[in-house]
Amino acid sequence: MRSLKLDTPKSLSQRVMQRLRQAIIDGEFALGAAISEEMVANSFGVSRTPVREAMGLLQAQGLVVIRPQVGSFVFTPSADDIEALCTFRIALEPKAAELAFRHDRDGAVATLSEAIAAMEPAVAAKDNIAYGRADAAFHEGLFAHCGNRYLVESYQLASSRVAALRTNLTSPIDVRTRSSFDEHRKLLDLFARGEFAAFEAQMTTHITNSGVVYAKALKVD
Repeated sequence: MRSLKLDTPKSLSQRVMQRLRQAIIDGEFALGAAISEEMVANSFGVSRTPVREAMGLLQAQGLVVIRPQVGSFVFTPSADDIEALCTFRIALEPKAAELAFRHDRDGAVATLSEAIAAMEPAVAAKDNIAYGRADAAFHEGLFAHCGNRYLVESYQLASSRVAALRTNLTSPIDVRTRSSFDEHRKLLDLFARGEFAAFEAQMTTHITNSGVVYAKALKVD
């Protein structure tokens, strides 16, 4: 594994957590992979204590599963997990979009447009990490402008897992075709025009299709 560099300030465990979180989301650690506390501690040049604390924080985000006396592992969703996650997103994202339109339409349109602009070169370069990050920025942008902190906090419960599944499973497909990119452009167009019945239908299809890809890739029953 390549060296993991830390950014500045914040507590050591928080810094370790943030770097590990990004490594999981970007696929540096595969879904289900074991994460050695000793290896991470050596890579960071820190003791195992902040690494252990970081693992606990990542477990709270649903990215890591800690098995006592066995080790720490990147999460792997079951079929029920995937269904529940997609249902959760279908319930929240259209509502966040509607609130964002009312609260800060122009800001939201700018954020979504910026995300889509970042998708285009990622597709051209077949860069699934860059595409996954832009895809995440698009969906998170709905919540960033919705003006409701409870919706934001609710989405944060699942956003890390969604981002990791996106980069590991759907983005490698998305950069080979333009279907996902075109779906996001359509979502932006519907959002900008305030056509929320159509937006909800499109978002439901988009998220449901992602769930199908997750299940096929993971071969869960």
